[in-house]
Amino acid sequence: MTAAHPHLAAPIDAILTTRQAAHELGVSISTAQLWMESGALASWKTPGGHRRCRLSEVARLQSSGQGGATAPRAETLAQEFIKPLTATYPMLESEQLRLKALAASGLIDSPPDPLFDRLTWLASRMTGCPMALMSLLTSERQWFKSRVGLEAAQTPRDAAFCSHAILSPEGMVIEDAWADERFARNPLVLSEPYIRFYAGIPVTDRQSNRLGTLCVLDAVPRQLTDDQHRALKELAALVSDEISRAK
Repeated sequence: MTAAHPHLAAPIDAILTTRQAAHELGVSISTAQLWMESGALASWKTPGGHRRCRLSEVARLQSSGQGGATAPRAETLAQEFIKPLTATYPMLESEQLRLKALAASGLIDSPPDPLFDRLTWLASRMTGCPMALMSLLTSERQWFKSRVGLEAAQTPRDAAFCSHAILSPEGMVIEDAWADERFARNPLVLSEPYIRFYAGIPVTDRQSNRLGTLCVLDAVPRQLTDDQHRALKELAALVSDEISRAK
């Protein structure tokens, strides 16, 4: 016999209204609506236009660390998965789909992962760069799931080199940021961590949505050898494989 949920007295994978989902998550109805619309909480619309979701999806969101947050924090996070009407950074044409996939991954603000930390460390060692990051891009910030050689846990999205790197499946290499008009006045170039060199390869989910990058950085201009560039690509592929397995 299927177990009953203590609050709803319904099957464990019951269909919930937006109000019921909000109650289970401990957030406002407006926050639950934002999560449903952005894809952070998987849902569908009835013929009458009302949102519905499964209780199992509510449980998945709670296990990711987002459910149960205070309503103001939850609503702020939900907004990060909505494509901005205007932005000072470049975006993919599929930016809203990308943000929806990022929300569904549950990676943003999740705890450290030893596997991602090993891959980031290897990226630094194999390329000889003092800084390496697994970077994920919401609409407002660049958040580092893993980082080596950098104290900051995130930066504003409009300062992110990775916003440019995800525009191509091949990523991007900047040998000297001072010589590139896109980045010469970037605050991450003019102040800590004083980026001069950047190389980033997109990391993707199972549907090939580019959620962010595996990137390496240096405070001096430099180049990667062919082998180092290949190593960075292979490590980014391993990050993507792990993201796909976790979904």
